[in-house]
Amino acid sequence: MTGPVTGIRSPIPTQPGPRTGGSANSAGFEQALGNAIRTVEGFQRTAGESVEKFLSGESEDLHRAVMATQRAELALELFSQVRNKVVQAYQEIMRMQM
Repeated sequence: MTGPVTGIRSPIPTQPGPRTGGSANSAGFEQALGNAIRTVEGFQRTAGESVEKFLSGESEDLHRAVMATQRAELALELFSQVRNKVVQAYQEIMRMQM
């Protein structure tokens, strides 16, 4: 039996939080980047805990451990690809002549 379908929540906040200095765009980007890093770390931590529980015999759900590991791997791959695009865009901007 399945539960109700819920929407996918974006790790990027829609409302910027309080700013401590710098421009509005840099503060929003900094917060979004921090949230993305914490999300990826959370997936990796959950995957590690799930694998440890399976290996210690606390849990018999191999599929949950595999799914958690796959989720962490995909999150890290997505984060890496986004980072690569941001670095590439920054390098393009730096090459522009004024």
